[in-house]
Amino acid sequence: MKGLILSGGKGTRLRPITHTSAKQLVPVANRPVLFYGIQAMADAGIEEIGIIIAPETGDEIREVAGDGSLFGVRITYIVQDEPAGLAHAVLTAEPFLGTDPFVMYLGDNLLQGGIADLVAAFRETQPDALILLTPVPDPEHYGVAELENGRVVRLAEKPPEPKTDLALVGVYMFTSIIHDAARAIEPSPRGELEITDAIQYLVDEGRRVDPHIVRGWWKDTGRLEDMLEANRLILDQVDAKIDGELIDSTADGRVVIEAGARLERCTVRGPAVIAAGARLTDCYIGPYTAIGENCVIQRAEVEHSILLAGSEVVGLEGRMESSLLGRNVKIGRGDRQPRAYRFMVGDNSEIGIL
Repeated sequence: MKGLILSGGKGTRLRPITHTSAKQLVPVANRPVLFYGIQAMADAGIEEIGIIIAPETGDEIREVAGDGSLFGVRITYIVQDEPAGLAHAVLTAEPFLGTDPFVMYLGDNLLQGGIADLVAAFRETQPDALILLTPVPDPEHYGVAELENGRVVRLAEKPPEPKTDLALVGVYMFTSIIHDAARAIEPSPRGELEITDAIQYLVDEGRRVDPHIVRGWWKDTGRLEDMLEANRLILDQVDAKIDGELIDSTADGRVVIEAGARLERCTVRGPAVIAAGARLTDCYIGPYTAIGENCVIQRAEVEHSILLAGSEVVGLEGRMESSLLGRNVKIGRGDRQPRAYRFMVGDNSEIGIL
C-alpha cells in the first residue's frame, strides 16, 4: 500500500504567511503541518509516499521533507502543474501509484490518533474506497456525504444547501479503480476535477464505498483560527521536558524548552513549546504558545500564539494573544514621542489592536 500527500495548494487563506512559504510548512507546535501527515503514514506501516507539489513551492518542500529517511519512509515528489482538483492530482500521481491501493492525505490536515487502525480496516475489509467523515457546523464549505444503511449513496462538493452535516475529512483510501473514475468525470463549474465526483462515479457504478465517522478531532489548518486551534490540540498532548537554560525563571505545567533556549526572569505556563536558540527575558509566556527557533521576546506577554523562527517581540505594554507571526517578524514599541503606531504591512494582512 502506498501513500499520496497533496501539498500543492497556494494557501490563500493564510496570506501573507504563505506569500513566502508553503502552507503545509507552517508549523503547529513547532513542527510543519506536513510532517504530521508523513508521520501518520509511517506509523501505519506505509513505506512509499508520493507528495504532490506545485512548481512555486516544490523546492522548499523538497528541502524540508527530504527523501523521507527522517520518518523511515521513501518519498517521491510529483509535480502538479496546476491546482486542477484532487481527482486531477490522483491522475497526476498514477505513474507512481500504479495498481497499488493507496491512502490520500491532504497535507494541511491534522487527524487525531493517526490512520493506522483505518489502514488496517481497509486492508481487511477491502472496499473500493473508504472515506472519512465528521459532523461540522458549516458543511456548505466542504464535500458532503449522504448515507443510507451505513453506505455512501451521494456526495456533493460545497453544496449551497447541504442534505447532511457530514463533511469529508481530508483522508481517503482507494484501490486503483479510482484512476478510471477520475478519467470518467468532467470538470466541475469551478474548472476542477473533484474527488467527490470521482467517488460518486464509483457509487453510481455499484462499487463499494465505505464511510468512517471520525469521533476524535480533525483540523483543516487553512485559516488562522484553525492553525491556532490545531496548535492548542497538539500542545495538549505534549509532555514536559526542560532541556534549555532557566535563570530566575519558572515553567509550570506541560512545557517543552529545547536545549539551547535561554530564559531569564520569565514565567511560562504550559502547555507551551520553546525552540532551540530562543532568547526570552522579563516576559510571560501563556498557555498554547509555540515559539520557534531563535525567537527573541523581551518585556512582553504572549499567549495562545505561534511565532515562527527568528521573530522578535519587544516592549509591548499589552498582552499579545491569538496571533501568528511569520519568520523574522519584528514587533516592538519605539521610544519616540509622541506615542504612535507605525506599521509596514504586506498584502492581505490583518492587524487587531484591542
